[in-house]
Amino acid sequence: MRSERAARPEPAVETERRPWGSFERFTLNEPSTVKIIHVAPGQRLSLQRHRDRDELWVALDPGAVFEVAGRRILPEVGERVLIRAGDTHRLGSDGPAVRVMEIAFGHFDEDDIERLEDEYGRA
Repeated sequence: MRSERAARPEPAVETERRPWGSFERFTLNEPSTVKIIHVAPGQRLSLQRHRDRDELWVALDPGAVFEVAGRRILPEVGERVLIRAGDTHRLGSDGPAVRVMEIAFGHFDEDDIERLEDEYGRA
């Protein structure tokens, strides 16, 4: 289900050190959309895919569950996972509420969601 566009290179996350500590830069001067997704305890999003965008997920809290292209990933806080356009994916919580930073690269449109499974009747 990959779009006809050429595969986007994996984002180069840069770490810069400062006297006070450091920061990570996830994107620089390129079109992107950044969201913090809040998942309620024990809940999960629909199993879905997108045609026109890649997504980079970054776990902000322990207990997140990433399902990407048939793989179940239990990320550590700060762990990053790249989801390519066309890959099936789902985000959930194995217990407590969790937050995940999502950076979408490419054309962002909430209508570009193909829901394959959904516990809330939206598929």
